[in-house]
Amino acid sequence: MPESSATTHGIRVDVFSRFVPEQSVPEEGRWLFLYQITILNSSSRTVQLLSREWRITNADGRTELVRGAGVVGQQPVMRPSEGFQYVSGCPLDTPVGTMAGVYQMVDDTGEPFEVEIAAFALADPMALN
Repeated sequence: MPESSATTHGIRVDVFSRFVPEQSVPEEGRWLFLYQITILNSSSRTVQLLSREWRITNADGRTELVRGAGVVGQQPVMRPSEGFQYVSGCPLDTPVGTMAGVYQMVDDTGEPFEVEIAAFALADPMALN
């Protein structure tokens, strides 16, 4: 089961995340997390992911907005029943936080729309004990 899942306009977004201890330095206030995203086009239209917007919130409640074109340097096109998967990372200055966001997409008629990325946790398992 994904840690978060949302379907908007027939586009499903599933997320798995994990803490990366070997690239984290807690004593210096640096925790690194990886997240794997799977996007599945269950609609009857061909769609393209143009950009993304993330809301990253640390354990102190401070939120950072991150916007940019595409994902991992790509703006994938997905025909009906096709998907796209990628892995990216997020550094935090606290051992726990959350991410949520939206993808800006366009369909094959040129109609723009947004797809939700449901909130998911970023957590150092040692910090939860």
